[in-house]
Amino acid sequence: MLEVTNLSVSVGRKLILQNLSYIFEQNKTYVLMGPNGSGKSTFAQTIMGHPQYEIDTYSRIFFNKENITSYPVEKRATSGIFLSLQTPLSLGGITVFQLLRVVLKGKKDALSLKREIMKLAKRLNISQEVLNRSLNQGASGGEKKKMEVLQAGILKPKLAIFDEVDTGVDIDALKTISSYLRHFKKNKTIIFITHNSRILDYIQPDKVLILKNGLIIKDGDADLLSFIEKKGFDKL
Repeated sequence: MLEVTNLSVSVGRKLILQNLSYIFEQNKTYVLMGPNGSGKSTFAQTIMGHPQYEIDTYSRIFFNKENITSYPVEKRATSGIFLSLQTPLSLGGITVFQLLRVVLKGKKDALSLKREIMKLAKRLNISQEVLNRSLNQGASGGEKKKMEVLQAGILKPKLAIFDEVDTGVDIDALKTISSYLRHFKKNKTIIFITHNSRILDYIQPDKVLILKNGLIIKDGDADLLSFIEKKGFDKL
């Protein structure tokens, strides 16, 4: 599904990821953890193709066996990659319906799309008032994260990366989001990026990866989470 080979990434002159190699398999759920500044969000943005992040010439990113290293954001998105941002953007004058109409490029008629949005919004406890607003304007942390999850649910990507989807949400919103994501993750590759384990109280990962100083220093099953909670990252 997703394979990164010798992935080294810099911002300006600062090297953030160093020769990172890993294969993320289809139909598996991964958790990427690490201390602040370890490169977690850089990894997510690099996979999505953010132009701010400079990839070394020998680094490679493969998605479904296709080399997407040079693909721009738009082409990666249409290939089936979705990134939920740590800090979701606000878009003045654009509703989530209007945004998804543009992204889907007419693949769904307006009435069907609106019905699908409303059905999923009900499941995620998103009010009609929030749907009618400009995207994320005046929204709480929980509302913003729910809107990110709604977009993922409508777009149905093959690979979804959720960057700190559990940050800034209350316990009720977290339970609602987690309940939907347990259903959503079927037949997809999911990567949850987090520096704590709140969402992992509700979603069981297949693999836990620890990123530190730009390197994956350890991977393991869910038992690794218990070790991190007791000992911290410094003991690895």
